[in-house]
Amino acid sequence: MYYTSNTSVPTLASPGNGVLGGNITVTVVAASSGGSYSAAYSSCATKTDTTALSQTAANADSTQAQVANGSPWYIGFILRDVYAAYLADGNLVATATNGAIVSIAENGDGSALASGTGSTVVQYGNGNAGQVKVVQGTAGAPVTTTVTISYNGTTVCTKTVKIVGAAASVEISDVATVDLGGNDAVPGWLDEGSLVTGGQRNGHYRVLLKDSAGNIVNPATADTFSMDAATTTTTVTALTVNSNYATSTSSSSGARFSVGTFTCGPVAGSSAVKLKHTTAATGVTISSPAFTARCADDPYTYTASWDKASYTAGEIATLSVKFLDSKGNAANSVDTPGPVTMVTPFLTAVTSTGSASMLPNAAGIKTYTFTVGTTSGVTAGSYVSIVDFTNLTAVAAEKQTPSYKLGTGSSDVTFTEVLKSVVALIASINKQIQALQKLILRR
Repeated sequence: MYYTSNTSVPTLASPGNGVLGGNITVTVVAASSGGSYSAAYSSCATKTDTTALSQTAANADSTQAQVANGSPWYIGFILRDVYAAYLADGNLVATATNGAIVSIAENGDGSALASGTGSTVVQYGNGNAGQVKVVQGTAGAPVTTTVTISYNGTTVCTKTVKIVGAAASVEISDVATVDLGGNDAVPGWLDEGSLVTGGQRNGHYRVLLKDSAGNIVNPATADTFSMDAATTTTTVTALTVNSNYATSTSSSSGARFSVGTFTCGPVAGSSAVKLKHTTAATGVTISSPAFTARCADDPYTYTASWDKASYTAGEIATLSVKFLDSKGNAANSVDTPGPVTMVTPFLTAVTSTGSASMLPNAAGIKTYTFTVGTTSGVTAGSYVSIVDFTNLTAVAAEKQTPSYKLGTGSSDVTFTEVLKSVVALIASINKQIQALQKLILRR
């Protein structure tokens, strides 16, 4: 379309004499692909809510590896042809494996999409902003399912999603030995830091929930844990879990653990105890296997020993220090024995030896690692080490002096050894000559 300007008038012969006001571009192709599914112009992505996919931007799958028990997955889809036009009404079919239940909706954000009744659902609709909802086939049972969506018999989307089941097991690990008459916990035992919102988590043991398929489950609250009353004793009187409970389902995250403490009575000893977990929505209660919770007093005396009587240059030496309370029991692991001074001739410490916050393990033992040798080498001989926990030796303990022997491991042969071998060889030859002479004379 051309129109007249102040200086020129378009004519049939010369329409360009005017001003171009508009045009229509027509593209001719050998055969049309309109109305057929095009992956390049379509979208399909997993979601954990009902928000519709973007019509203009790229859509990516949810970064979540799984959703919690009772929660649904959503799979959004937009179906277009090669001209970016929505596909016309057709048969939309969604099928899920492993007994998962699906439902489907088209032309909406899915907010009113109810759960389905079977593993296959069919709907007649178009490709504009569709949704598939995926739920567990059996309440409380974990499921990993692959959902396939097709349009008029053509597969347009395949997604695999996981829904975690209800908690089916309680695992306890890293159990400390606790001080008598309380439940004090220090940061040094579990080194939890601020792994979850709420800050430092001090405790005596870690708790991990899993479903029947081994998937990690997060508790709803810390109050879902309690002590199995049948395992309460005068030695261990209570089990609790820190209010900053587990928040991650990643097998590599420390936040997958909840952290617990136990309370000790006034007398040293141990008890086999159990921790319970109750699923609030169903009231189902499960218990951990029995684990040993030990109670003992503070470090009072100690003994020290090397793992071997003798070492060769280049080897690893391990020093074990066992701490005892005033009654001779292995000391607790939540009270530090304080700083240590060590004298270890020709041994170089690998682990820190002077930390005042160092804690023994649950058996009251702390180990230190040394390499045999220094920058100046090793001199073979017998040596005595000195291990002095100054806070303890100032009261009742005695410095420990475990001994060891060192060898250079050298294969060099000394002149004396060579001379000794030569003399022995000459003597052997002389004996053989004498024997040969006697044999000749007899003949």
